[in-house]
Amino acid sequence: MQKQQPYLTQKECEKAVLVGVDLYRSDYDFEHTMSELEALAHTCELIVKGTFSQRKNELDQRFYVGKGKLQEIEDFVTFHEIDVLVTNDELTTAQSKNLNDKLGIKIIDRTQLILEIFALRAKSREGQLQVEYAQLDYLLPRLMGHGKSLSRLGGGIGTRGPGETKLETDRRHIRTRMTEIKRKLMEVSAHRERYRQKRMRYDVFQIALVGYTNAGKSSWFNTLTDAGTYEKDQLFATLDPKTRQLILNEGFEVVISDTVGFIQKLPTTLIEAFKSTLEEAKQADLLLHVVDTSHKDYRTQYDTVNTLIKTLEMDNIPQIVVFNKRDLHSGEMPVTPKPMVFVSAKEKGDIEKVKKLLIAQMKQQMIYYRTEVPSVEADRLYELKQHTLVTRLDFDEATEQYIVEGYKKHRK
Repeated sequence: MQKQQPYLTQKECEKAVLVGVDLYRSDYDFEHTMSELEALAHTCELIVKGTFSQRKNELDQRFYVGKGKLQEIEDFVTFHEIDVLVTNDELTTAQSKNLNDKLGIKIIDRTQLILEIFALRAKSREGQLQVEYAQLDYLLPRLMGHGKSLSRLGGGIGTRGPGETKLETDRRHIRTRMTEIKRKLMEVSAHRERYRQKRMRYDVFQIALVGYTNAGKSSWFNTLTDAGTYEKDQLFATLDPKTRQLILNEGFEVVISDTVGFIQKLPTTLIEAFKSTLEEAKQADLLLHVVDTSHKDYRTQYDTVNTLIKTLEMDNIPQIVVFNKRDLHSGEMPVTPKPMVFVSAKEKGDIEKVKKLLIAQMKQQMIYYRTEVPSVEADRLYELKQHTLVTRLDFDEATEQYIVEGYKKHRK
């Protein structure tokens, strides 16, 4: 009797080639964006077999790259049996179709790759809706004539999110679905707004964590709040917005929110889709900007985040900078004109440094007060500790009153 062959359960990864065009007039660090593209590809479990780049004045309107470079790519694709070509820029419908016709493989651009990762990372219902809306918004104008570029058959990259719907032909279905998603996201946004209004009514101080993807925001969010948020050394490890309570100064309650990580060439479709998430940051009283100093291009990442903060009209919000991963940094100490601290989330003493800097900056935005609280009004004393930053608490035996000094939030 012939022995039955065992079933292979190991997942077969797709082979990819990365292609980028280095434009002479560009706002981006080309080498850095290509390194990021490779990291994004690995996150999507693609096996990168090679990288091609070309320096040009402008992108080729037909094939993204010039004809000579395209021939090199075609030979490489054939020889290595490549499954997917990934470009470093967002492609037009024509470019994607022409590359697909020429090479006969799946064509994925940087935006699709990021959307793919977001589809993998989104765990909450809101996050999944936001990603699906962004994917459909991206695909709608690109449906005609994409062939294998948008094929949902055969598995692999490009299959997560909207599902097995025939995206190539069903425009009406997509528009209907987008309208439905938008309605649901508006409900979520309204729910968030009610919470925000409640916090504002009680003068709750709000802090928003911002930073480049994989800078260590989730680590600091967990360290400061004991939130237990998923954290890992990978791009966009956490995606869903999270808001928790942070206790400072032995009782003062503030609210801290973790936002989606930024990246160079962050697709506009994602910024639009995650508007309700970013609203948390836009309503903040203070931004806590986390920077990964162990990364060789941390300065570029720092500048990218500040550029996006300005684009999102958040540059009017006071900001403190947490230069993170001090234990892994080599070279000169990072500097910035903004209030800053150079720390590691693994050092207990450094955690106190961050809290002290937070308190110092919060005082600058709050107003000083002094009051007397009779000893019989314990509830009022507790409320002051909870909702204001108490800096002095003395008991006057002669009057049997507590002398309380501190800072409270400005009413907007």
